[in-house]
Amino acid sequence: MLENLIYVLHVVVCLIIIALVLVQQGKGANIGASFGQGASGTVFGAAGKANFLARLTKWMVALFFITSLVMMFNSGKISASSSVIDSLPIQEVPVIGGSEPVTK
Repeated sequence: MLENLIYVLHVVVCLIIIALVLVQQGKGANIGASFGQGASGTVFGAAGKANFLARLTKWMVALFFITSLVMMFNSGKISASSSVIDSLPIQEVPVIGGSEPVTK
């Protein structure tokens, strides 16, 4: 149940990040402000929208990383007690001139 909630939260955060990045304007988009098309009459103020969206994007990305780490640890593939070398199959190496194969 908790894993499903984290998966849903992760997808929702991904969609929010995509929407926030698409809504934000680039660095060169403020050229119109110098010719009288400034954003001083907006809801967030002259620079408030950019700061608000950037701050919201920062927190959504932090939440994205947290949910990614939680999903990684909950997957059960992370364990400090096992080694990759221990999981390798044992191969038989033929000995030239011998009758029995030697296990490595």
